[in-house]
Amino acid sequence: MHSTEEIDSVQKSPSQRKRSTQSHDEFERRPVEPEALLGFKSFIGMYAGEHCAGTELMIGPLFVAAGVSAHDLILGLLVGNALAVLSWMLFCAPIATRVRLTLYYQAEKICGRSLVTIYNLANGVMFTILAGAMITVSATALGVWFGFKMPGLNDLLPNSFGWVLAVLAIGALFACVASFGYKAMSRFANIAAPWMIVVFMAFGIVGFKQFAEATGTELNSVADLWEMCKTSIWKGGAPLEGQTKFTFMHVMFFAWFCNMAWHIGMSDMSIFRYAKKSWYSLASAAGMYVGHFMAWISASVLYAYQLHLDSTDINVLPGPMTYRALGLTGLLCVIVAGWTTANPTIYRAGLAFQGIMPKRSRFAVTLGTGAVATIAGLFPAAAMKLLGFVALWGMVLMPMGAIIFIDFWLMKRIGLEDNFAEKRKIRFNFAAGLAWLTSCLICSWLVLSGRMQIFFVSLPGWFFTATLYILLSFIYQRNHFV
Repeated sequence: MHSTEEIDSVQKSPSQRKRSTQSHDEFERRPVEPEALLGFKSFIGMYAGEHCAGTELMIGPLFVAAGVSAHDLILGLLVGNALAVLSWMLFCAPIATRVRLTLYYQAEKICGRSLVTIYNLANGVMFTILAGAMITVSATALGVWFGFKMPGLNDLLPNSFGWVLAVLAIGALFACVASFGYKAMSRFANIAAPWMIVVFMAFGIVGFKQFAEATGTELNSVADLWEMCKTSIWKGGAPLEGQTKFTFMHVMFFAWFCNMAWHIGMSDMSIFRYAKKSWYSLASAAGMYVGHFMAWISASVLYAYQLHLDSTDINVLPGPMTYRALGLTGLLCVIVAGWTTANPTIYRAGLAFQGIMPKRSRFAVTLGTGAVATIAGLFPAAAMKLLGFVALWGMVLMPMGAIIFIDFWLMKRIGLEDNFAEKRKIRFNFAAGLAWLTSCLICSWLVLSGRMQIFFVSLPGWFFTATLYILLSFIYQRNHFV
């Protein structure tokens, strides 16, 4: 998800930007005006930069830890990322380009202010934890420089004083920068993104070369490379201790749903409300196949090479992995990748919390959010279990996307009112609230009871939420009219 300020900063003429500084509510509670719409190229750069960042350095290695085979990984990523792009194109963008409102305001019209406040809280908490994971990622680069002990794959608690100091220092820096505003951060991110993409590509190239040298393999053809991938990198064996065994279905659903909150969950309505055409959402492919394909594979190769050198070294630490491949350039990439992910994430979490506490200044709320994210970064559990965390994120926020989808496309067609909270001037739409809560509870029960893994539960959860929202709306709206 990207902020309104980020897009406003690139879309306006100098005179418009001047007027924009005089109004902090531009397009936040009204449709985007025609002259503010963006072209296709704006979205390509935005998605490529957003999805080739610090998270990729943690997610890629976890595929190796999950014991996935080369065939299942490549095919799963190809299919899953294609489904993610189609989800942006078919679910999110068509509504965004018709209503041209932010997710939060569209949800408020349907659900009411009080329910959206709860949604903001859930969204803010998830963003804060993700920011903490990215602080963890950047701290691993300092671990190489200063030589202190760093957490392992299954560690939940900080395990050295040096680690605590590194996380606190990086977290304080990220929190302060985020608090001073998004424009400076977005400028730096736009400059850093092309460089990071090149470095991630170099990680993969160097990793394959190192593997070939270590195994005595001559890479004279694509067939030689593929054989090495199958026998040395993604061997399809048992997962590492504490990890879930991944198959094609796991990879496909993870690639599809790791951004579920953004596409099917509708968060990127806030982005595509600026698109002239809904098909501009095809630009999301730049993020999926640069970040969630090339970058994941590159990071995965680095970790597999680490295991090849020492099968007992199972720690997923981006700092040592990238240093082994590209030296100081690799360490700098780790810091920058974590920086470009954590800072906007802290900022977005601050926006969500500031919506709950509107009388508090954005600076103070964002600074406080950064402090909480820093504390979260001390505990490596979120970073080391990132596959499960992003699956949980999608599961919790997915129901709101189903509610918005059904409300926009079906409510009038089945004789019910759309945007019910706005039209009836209510603060809490109980049909929407119960549908969301029930879906989360049932999905959680299915996962905790072992009946379904978290990577698969969100798809049936979406259909359950949609069906339940329709049924509850029939009851709630009819009773409300009496």
